[in-house]
Parts: sequence; C-alpha cells; structure tokens
Amino acid sequence: MVGSKLYQEVYRPQFHFTAKKNWLNDPNGLVYYKGEYHLFFQHNPSHASGAISDKVMLWGHAVSSDMVRWKQLANAIEPDELGAIWSGSGVVDWDNTTGFQSGKETAMVSIYTSAGKPFTQSTAYSNDRGRTWTKYKKNPVLGHIIGGNRDPKVIWHASSKRWVMALYLDANDYALFLSPNLKWWERVSDIQLPGSSECPDIFELPVNGDKENSKWVFWGANGNYIMGAFDGRIFRRESDVLQSDGGANFYAAQTWNDIPNSDGRRLQIAWMRDGEYPGMPFNQQMSFPCQLTLQTTPEGIRLYRRPIKEIENIHQKECSWNNQILEPDENLLSDIQGELFHIQTEVEVDSAAEFGFILGGESIRYTASNSELFCLGKSASLRPVQGKIKLEILLDRTSLEIFGNDGRICMSFCFLPDPRNRNLKIYSSRGKIRILSLKVYELGSIWSESELQKADNG
Repeated sequence: MVGSKLYQEVYRPQFHFTAKKNWLNDPNGLVYYKGEYHLFFQHNPSHASGAISDKVMLWGHAVSSDMVRWKQLANAIEPDELGAIWSGSGVVDWDNTTGFQSGKETAMVSIYTSAGKPFTQSTAYSNDRGRTWTKYKKNPVLGHIIGGNRDPKVIWHASSKRWVMALYLDANDYALFLSPNLKWWERVSDIQLPGSSECPDIFELPVNGDKENSKWVFWGANGNYIMGAFDGRIFRRESDVLQSDGGANFYAAQTWNDIPNSDGRRLQIAWMRDGEYPGMPFNQQMSFPCQLTLQTTPEGIRLYRRPIKEIENIHQKECSWNNQILEPDENLLSDIQGELFHIQTEVEVDSAAEFGFILGGESIRYTASNSELFCLGKSASLRPVQGKIKLEILLDRTSLEIFGNDGRICMSFCFLPDPRNRNLKIYSSRGKIRILSLKVYELGSIWSESELQKADNG
C-alpha cells in the first residue's frame, strides 16, 4: 500500500500535476522562457475546498524543463484591493513594449482578472524569470465591461505588431481587444461561441502541417471551438461549433505562449475538474500536456490532440505484441499489474462485435457495429480507418485519458479507484480481433526524490 507522505498518498496522481496541498483549478499564465515551462494555476493555498476559494484565489506557480516533471515554487500573484486573482495568461515581452524590463532578463507579464466588484483586468510583471512579481501601479488596465467579464488570454500578433486579448464577456459572448503595450486596450471585434463560456484561447495552426495553409482556432472553457480567419482585428468564423473532448472532466484548457520556433508545437494543458480525492491534503489535478494539430478528415478539418512525446521520459518497463490474434476470453495483459501506464494499440475490428480494456476495474469499450467508444458513462464516435482503430490511453491513479485514431477523438476522465485492483485486461467479445500492435509502458512517478525530501521537510 502506498504511504501517506506528501506526493505518495493513495489518491495522489503520479504523472499529472497537483498542488502540494489544497485546492487547484484553471491553468493560468502558460509561458516558456529560457528552458522552463511555466504553469501558473488557480489556487487556494489554505483550504482544499473549491466552494470557499473564490474570494481568496491567487496564482500558484510551478516550473518544468519537460512539461512532465514539475517543481512547485512560491505563490506568484496574491489578492489585493482590486479583488482575488482569477484566471488569465502570460507572455514574454521580448520587445519591452511595456517598459517593465529593468535588468538583463526580458520581462514576463501576466494578465489576469481582478475579481472584485466589479471584475476588471490587471497585469503584473517579473524581471527574474517568474520568481517574484510586481503589480502594475495603474491597474486595472481594462475596466469593467459587462457581467463577470474575465479570463483574458493574450497573444502577440507578429504581422500587426500588436498584443491581442481574447476576453470572456457574458453568456456565449467574447470579445477581442488590441494593445501596443499591454496597458491600453481597444475593443475591435466580438465573437459568439454557442454552448460555451469562460476561459477563451485563440491560436493559429497549420492544416496537415502545411504552413502555407493555416486556420485560427477560438476556444471556450468546455473545449468547444470554432475555426476561422483572423487578420489581427477581426475573427471570421468558418466552421460550426466543434467538440474537442468527449469525456466528463476536461475544462479551462490553455495553450503555452512563446514556444520557440525551433520546437513549433502548440502545447496545451487543462484542469481535470470534479475529480474526487477523499482524505487527501490536495484537491484537483491537471491533465497531461498534449500537442494540438489540425488535420483533414472526411468531415472536414478537425483539431487533433495527443500526449506530448516527453511522456517517454517516464517510460519504464515495456511489454509489446505484434500481429497477434485475440480470441474471446483471452487476455494478453494477465501478467501485468500496476496503476501507471501508457498504452498504445492498433486493432483490426472487422470480425469483432466488441473489444476493449479493463484497467483498474474501469472499462474502455469499442463496439464495431456502431463505431462507438464508451467509458465511464460517455461515448464518442470513432470510425475505423481502413478497417483499423488506434487507441492511446494514459492511466494514472485517479484518471483516464483516451485518444482515438491519433487524437481524432479524446475523452478525459477522473475516477475514484479501488487501490487493491491493479489488474489490466484487453478483451474481445463475440468475435476475435487482430492486434496489429500493442505496447504497454509502465510509468514512473514525476515526483523526484529531491521533491519528496523537500515535502517531508515542510
């Protein structure tokens, strides 16, 4: 049985980020600078309940060199007379448009909601790689507009040399603002995203990797998105509202700013909200970071999402099979037990009515008759490609993340496991399947010995 020390508790995720103690929700201020990925997050540092957090919310802070192993730092931005510190974003001000830079380090700037009465938008800056923060003395930089306007996501639009802010307004309404310096903002266009609210994101992606053919994605908190064109002022919608995640626990996702051109990926992390962690000193977890791409499908262009390649950094023992027939009632995984796994498989589904996995007691089930994938009360359509289905699965102590056909569909779940059930099973029902490939990687914990020692020392 796992011990009760910090980071080793029975329900502590072992490769998903959690706060050392107490409440966590939306990822904020995601930015890359000088070899570090910064993850700020909504945090109540004194209580594990989300119900009492709104008035005391601040930005927690963690850094990583690979988006896998995280080190939690001191809290970053604390509440003030303008209110609690709610969600927002972060940028590196490479051209010192703000004038905030005071030393050799380029200023990092955070743009966040001051959740007072009324809600307004404010900024803070750091000249020491995010370790300490100074609030702009003339906050707020954007006054109240309507309702609970909040969650500014800011990006740099290179061709117009302007900062762009996407801001949630009210109901299904959002707006875009422009600024030369992150201090003065002009409202330039409005966007509606039916069926969604809060936590916008806006970013550009090439279609099928072709940089000469790109689309802009506009995103809401529940993972609904639209695609279109953006000229630096006006977003012109070119798609229906689409769903990015068919699970039950995916919310408030945000992508990292300032990823180097030499990398070029669009990287995202989400809050896996509404998980249950009874008796734990922490509450809530992040998703595992993913790479986003746009791909052409028979239904049109769609957003794909897959776990970042850096998950290989915690791969341990590997078991693999190739070109294997699986008969009903057989289980290739009967000799494998554990709780942390990265599973990849490609299966021919022509003759099987159903196949799937049972992982720690939870079922992932695919039915060939209607091309549906089922898990924890949710379903998603997943059509075979040339008679084949690909599944990629991340199993942590309290979560399942499922990616079908290279990320064409995604399903994110939290669940409360029976810690005694560490069994794995792959099965077929009412017909056999051909497993073209199956790889099962046991995963190591992201919580390093040095981090555990620091936690023990308080």
